[in-house]
Amino acid sequence: MPLPEPSADALLVSRALASLIRNDIRANHDWISFARFMELALYAEGLGYYAGGSSKLGKDGDFTTAPEITPLFGATIGRFAIDCFGTEPLRVLEFGAGTGRLALDVMQSLFKQGVVVDQYLIVELSADLRERQRGMLVDFPQVQWLSVPPTAFSGLILCNEVLDAMPVHLLVRQQDRWFERGVSLSGEYFVFSNRESDAVLAGQIPETHALPEGYLTEVHPRQCGFVRMLSDVLKAGGRGLALLIDYGFPAREYFLPQRKQGTVMCHYRHHAHTDVFYLPGLQDITAHVDFSAAALAAQESGLAVAAYMSQAEFLIAAGLSDLIGQISPEDAQRWLTQSRAIQKLTSPAEMGELFKVLLLSQGVDLPVQLLKFDRSYRL
Repeated sequence: MPLPEPSADALLVSRALASLIRNDIRANHDWISFARFMELALYAEGLGYYAGGSSKLGKDGDFTTAPEITPLFGATIGRFAIDCFGTEPLRVLEFGAGTGRLALDVMQSLFKQGVVVDQYLIVELSADLRERQRGMLVDFPQVQWLSVPPTAFSGLILCNEVLDAMPVHLLVRQQDRWFERGVSLSGEYFVFSNRESDAVLAGQIPETHALPEGYLTEVHPRQCGFVRMLSDVLKAGGRGLALLIDYGFPAREYFLPQRKQGTVMCHYRHHAHTDVFYLPGLQDITAHVDFSAAALAAQESGLAVAAYMSQAEFLIAAGLSDLIGQISPEDAQRWLTQSRAIQKLTSPAEMGELFKVLLLSQGVDLPVQLLKFDRSYRL
């Protein structure tokens, strides 16, 4: 199926970004890592996908996240926060808040249950999304935007679909050795080009002897660095919990021999494809999360891995079913709409099993009903 044509203005932005990336390649001896290419494609100032002005989320954007599907997602997280922190005044720190919908639903849920949100901090790199968030959250003066994370934080940290947008390195196995797949130029066109891999990067792939010739995969030093930063922030704050929700696998499933083309995907106007060089700056580029690597980074930094489970298990244990039960059966249209949304969030054939939840704790105990679903032994 052909992809939709961009507008003339969008095409100009993409061409400007492509030129910037070409200049970066030429300035670095005609080769950059895929992580560098992905970083520029997503975050180059004023031109990258998350740094430009295009609409990214919702029915008119490129993809839809769980908070956009139903307000019950954020309401369930609000209930979970009370189960963990009680009814004391709460501070929340959210990374990559999208349209602001999750923040709105979490705060409204807490307000309805009599919990005061003292402060809701948002770290957002996209100026476009920051403005959308300001419009969504105009009635909540406790919301503050930060350009960098705080050095210390006590409370609940939310990261919904944050790790998957962090640049990854590509590695390919050839002649029993690992090579890093980077980006070079053939004329004006971007092409893949391999160089022998750094031993540190290759060392992140377990049981390499079992992987076939030509096996392509990703490693995630940026994601691990982000988790180590969260660990430092929570340890400095003294008490808190980080909730990371994303699509991915533990290492034993991530590096299966049959997953030989990796997990990098592109999203352009609700079309998913694998051409990472298509219209730089106009499409999202993502990779699945290696949750084993993220959990290990947390542990090595002194943070406890409190639990790991599927999104479906987390939402059900945190009380999603109770929330749908509060909708009157007489309101048939609303009940049907929310029921379909819950099906999308929890069905193994939809988001329920592919999306996982990793909970990292600094002095906060999880509710018993949640621990019953813990799968951290699989990490």
